[in-house]
Amino acid sequence: MTFEASGREAVARITRRAAQRLRAGHLWVYRSDVERLTAGEDEEVAGGALVSVLDGRGLPLGTALYSNGSEIALRMVSRQAGVGRAEYLDEIKSRVRAAIKLREQVAAEAFFGSGETNACRLIFSEADGLTGIVADRYGELIVAQLLTQGTAQDDVRSVLGTLLAEQNWARTVVERSDARICELEHLGPAQQKPLFIRAGFEAVLLTVFTINGVRFHFDAEAGQKTGAFLDQRMNYAAAARWARGRALDVCTYQGGFALHLARVCDRVTGVDTSRTALEVADRNLALNSNVKAAVDWIEADAFDLMRDYSESGERFDTIVLDPPAFAKTKRTVDGALRGYKELNLRALKMLSPGGTLVTCSCSHHVAMEEFTGVVCAAAADAGRRVQVLEIRGAAPDHPAILTLPETSYLKCLICRVG
Repeated sequence: MTFEASGREAVARITRRAAQRLRAGHLWVYRSDVERLTAGEDEEVAGGALVSVLDGRGLPLGTALYSNGSEIALRMVSRQAGVGRAEYLDEIKSRVRAAIKLREQVAAEAFFGSGETNACRLIFSEADGLTGIVADRYGELIVAQLLTQGTAQDDVRSVLGTLLAEQNWARTVVERSDARICELEHLGPAQQKPLFIRAGFEAVLLTVFTINGVRFHFDAEAGQKTGAFLDQRMNYAAAARWARGRALDVCTYQGGFALHLARVCDRVTGVDTSRTALEVADRNLALNSNVKAAVDWIEADAFDLMRDYSESGERFDTIVLDPPAFAKTKRTVDGALRGYKELNLRALKMLSPGGTLVTCSCSHHVAMEEFTGVVCAAAADAGRRVQVLEIRGAAPDHPAILTLPETSYLKCLICRVG
């Protein structure tokens, strides 16, 4: 049955291939797949508007948030066409509560802050049916991001602040921007005023949180993403189980892997291009006075340093490679694969026999098969026998959706190098 618009609502007709992707469970429609966009009562479809999505025959596929800036023009929020703003906000409420309930189950220690971890992801955008909404817990502080034109609006802020305030451990809920996303989505800056402050308390913007018993400084107004890489939480612990001896953490950022390795290794070197990040890493080291290793930080380009170390005969027992996303778009995948291969090749040449390689990719455009293939090619070129001990992804508070490969973005291989 075709969909009859009321005349008040916007409608988008999309290509056959886009319709097939949506029917297969994907949630995005790229701008190149929008054949026709028809405004309702307004002269044009505003960024952030709810749009009914139809296939080429006029059959309804659901309702999406429209972006007039991003290459992802439509992000599905419902399988029902004709969803209005009030209904959408009600759906946000139920999905936020469901997301919180899931964290109580899959990240109980982190969610309740009852043990050695009090930080986790509470809301993970499309993976929780809440496209464009992310929220993380850092102790008593919740940091939210509203990443699309349809969510970076005051009505969503109000709903989100109210629901997150239901967590009795939360003292402050703040919003922060992602500069790159703001540029892509044509968004203004995040709201400066906290979305919530617990009565009788002052706003918390600076705090210390704990992951696996390791303490970290957190500044809600600084750092990348919402401030820390909580998706690596369980990989940090796994790396520490296999690590030994002299260790190198490449692209350490604020010391996530390095400080976990420092509890079991003899000497750890953390490398990053950002002096600011390394200054925070050093402050984090000072928080963890019980570490076993001697730790030093080096401000350097990872490729330059790895080349110099490799050519000078440096040897390590454990090497962690955790670079930023090399492939920001599909067009940059080939270059990203070359970058991953070079880093892994250098690392394999520098590892002592029986050493441990922990190698990661957070590029969602690079599939696990491609990433594994790159490490395999590097092993062949290095003439090393590499045994895969663990194949890992993001922590379970960052769930993946089977029909949305982009949510399976983090890859982590832990290998023994013969």
